[in-house]
Amino acid sequence: MLELIRQPWPWYISGIVIAFIMVLLLFFGKSFGFSSNLRTICSACGAGKRVKFFDFDWRSQTWNLLFLVGAIIGGFISAEFLSSGEPVQISQATIQDLQQLGISAPDGMQPTEIFSLSAAFTLKGFLILLLGGFAIGFGARYAGGCTSGHAISGISNLQLPSLIAVIGFFIGGLITTFVLLPLIF
Repeated sequence: MLELIRQPWPWYISGIVIAFIMVLLLFFGKSFGFSSNLRTICSACGAGKRVKFFDFDWRSQTWNLLFLVGAIIGGFISAEFLSSGEPVQISQATIQDLQQLGISAPDGMQPTEIFSLSAAFTLKGFLILLLGGFAIGFGARYAGGCTSGHAISGISNLQLPSLIAVIGFFIGGLITTFVLLPLIF
């Protein structure tokens, strides 16, 4: 059984599981979104006393906080107990594109030139984390949710703003991939 869990699964299994979760959420009248957990945590810590945005009934979002905790625990279990230790399988074209940017193929889950403590403590790494974190945080709030919330939950609820947001996410991703990353690296 453990070998079945450790091996890569076909892409369509994820789609089936996501669709099942979405049907459950729709049935119970819930809406999936990961970035809303930050607002819930801030509200639970008392930020609603000072900022109106955080003044809401955070207890109604406890299920989403449990989802967040489950994702963290699941990621830990996966990395510590279910990982084969082999590098992530990426296409040869991606490896060549990374090498053109001066980034070697990952030895594990991600390239160490970008995602390591030594890279984070450089000026360039710090600025990437700072600006990237600001862009993601501001963008998620400005768009009314994160990529997963809009792409999975919003589109499955047939919300036009979510479709527009996802189109914007893709355009931003293309610009980042083909314009910003070559400038940064």
